[in-house]
Amino acid sequence: MNKRILSVMVCSLMAASSAVMADDHVTEITVEAQYLSNSVANSIKTPTPVIDVPQSVSIVTADEISARGHNSIEDIVNYTPGVTMSQGEGHRDAVVFRGVRSTADFFIDGARDDVQYYRPLYNLEQVEILRGPNALLFGRGGTGGVLNRVTKKGEIGSDFNTYEAGTDQFGAFSVQIDSNTTLNSETAFRLNAYYSELDGDRDFSDGERTGINPTLRYSPSEATTIDVSYEYIDHQRFIDRGIPTGADNRPVEGLRHVVFGDPNVNTTELEAHIFRLGLEHQISNEWKVNASAHYGDYDKLYQNYYASDFDPDRVPGVGDYVGETEQGTVQLDGYVDTTQRENLILSGNLVGEFDRHTLIVGAEYIDTSSNQDRYNTDWTPDDNSDYDTAWFTLPLSFSQYSNDFTTQLNDNTEVDIEVTSFYIQDEFAVTDQLIVVLGTRLDSFEIDVVDVKAGNAKSSRKDEEVSPRAGLIYKPSDNVSLYASFSETFMPATGEQFAKISTETVNGVKYQLEPDFFENREVGLKWDLPSGVSLTAAYFESEQTKADRDNATGEAIEVRGTEVEGVEIQIQGRLTDSISFQGGLSSQDGETSSGVQPRELPKTTASLWVDNQLTDKLGIAFGMTYQDESLIKDGSALTLPAYTRFDASARYDVSDNMRVKLHLENLTDELYFPHAHSTHQASVGAPLTARLSISGKF
Repeated sequence: MNKRILSVMVCSLMAASSAVMADDHVTEITVEAQYLSNSVANSIKTPTPVIDVPQSVSIVTADEISARGHNSIEDIVNYTPGVTMSQGEGHRDAVVFRGVRSTADFFIDGARDDVQYYRPLYNLEQVEILRGPNALLFGRGGTGGVLNRVTKKGEIGSDFNTYEAGTDQFGAFSVQIDSNTTLNSETAFRLNAYYSELDGDRDFSDGERTGINPTLRYSPSEATTIDVSYEYIDHQRFIDRGIPTGADNRPVEGLRHVVFGDPNVNTTELEAHIFRLGLEHQISNEWKVNASAHYGDYDKLYQNYYASDFDPDRVPGVGDYVGETEQGTVQLDGYVDTTQRENLILSGNLVGEFDRHTLIVGAEYIDTSSNQDRYNTDWTPDDNSDYDTAWFTLPLSFSQYSNDFTTQLNDNTEVDIEVTSFYIQDEFAVTDQLIVVLGTRLDSFEIDVVDVKAGNAKSSRKDEEVSPRAGLIYKPSDNVSLYASFSETFMPATGEQFAKISTETVNGVKYQLEPDFFENREVGLKWDLPSGVSLTAAYFESEQTKADRDNATGEAIEVRGTEVEGVEIQIQGRLTDSISFQGGLSSQDGETSSGVQPRELPKTTASLWVDNQLTDKLGIAFGMTYQDESLIKDGSALTLPAYTRFDASARYDVSDNMRVKLHLENLTDELYFPHAHSTHQASVGAPLTARLSISGKF
């Protein structure tokens, strides 16, 4: 399978690179002056085309999100090389960037968005995925990469109202609107809103999502633009953490229809109020300033049961599965977790373009307060001397036990964080062909923790770290760049969700741990072909240095962490005036500090999306994603099998103001398991799913 998929991708890349584009009047990828219109990444913070950015960058526009039927961050990641999706315990986005899993390296309009939840797509202009450490522009974290969502803003001089509504065969339903009104020559108001009811093929997979995002743009002069935004998010859904693995170290296919959760217990609820203020001002022809303020208030609950062990032979005489009747016993664990977090983020940048230089000087201040607690299950009766787990006979029935989520406190902490950052980067042209990028960032990260469970015990730590970045870009012509880059970032010992300060105890003495560091070395090629095709290829090496303590003396030491290397290829453009495409291929290999293969690192991933405008009214598209087998645990035999999924869509323009779309996911109805959080928590991929929608304007 692996060789076949590679052959398909290579042939597609070769065909695309030799294609000649006729004109630019069709569909989702538009071309302006031989450059893709989405060639400038918002998250770079300087006016730098992607071809001049010395790292791998992928951009997915709002038009592409709609045309491909994407409903989640996972849908986008599936068609992006170098990144894969993790299960996120069924309640949060979790992306594996070049072998590093993250639930916090998410940004919105360049501001940190680190609360664990499923992020909506209804109000986005584009999604930007940057690979490699990115501390210079984003600060701590970003160890394997970052994902930045760019929101829609008001458009002065334009009035429009658009909508999209859709449903699938399981009963899921969604509707969204995008309305823009020019109030006067200086002001525009825009409203994005959506509502969706969730449902799926697996039992209890229901929920509701609401998002409302009014924005106001005020531009008193050509030099100044101010954007004000408020977003309200209300999200509730059932939590499904997947199925167990069996004696063959693979997900048990006979349990594919079983949901190891209670519809009255497994839930996540999020309510968020998010305020954003952005300012851009052109001081002179050479200098401009941009500044932003971001405030988010998040209240989240996460409650669940999940399978922690499985034994098909625990019931005497039962060791297999008869038809769709599931036999055996499963051990269930669970917890309830709440988070109340407030984030205030202030940032400003001075950007200058002069004498072959593009200079950015910036500062950022973050003030975060976060309270979180967790209670484990307490089963009655306790038949196995383990209060937080219990064995259940299949078919699953929760009448065997009762549970109390109020007695077994696991942790309860109150955290305050202050981060002050200063950074500078200069991108300067040594010659017409040679560009050098040099920059550095200083982060002062200070955290105070109150451990309520430990009698309000207090601890604190302050880390001050410098993160460098360097790049060399050689451009033999305007449409070709060869680059080499080095970047570094750090992760405080608090982890990405900073619930506590990590410590190591040596000879009875408790020591705090220093931050971990991540380095990335990358070389690559970016080529905007005259035909309108854009090709990117990169080779990278990522290396982690972990903080530890000497077992005898307690002295701070550093040890080798996970190392990952790989190749990524992206290509997009047009084969003809009516056929556009996007393809991606990645090959990665890694090793942990123990010398074994890391979890969630498929050696090969591949994707291809081809869109064909058959007539003025009718268009069709086909997609393919492939993921090689990967490990569920570092160095174990526990494996998620490789899979190939085929998707398709068709659209028909009923009129100038209405389009009907049909999106088909998993055309061959393949049983596959895209990710797993732990040994007995393997996600079951959705079967053939048909979604019918209408979109238009009024």
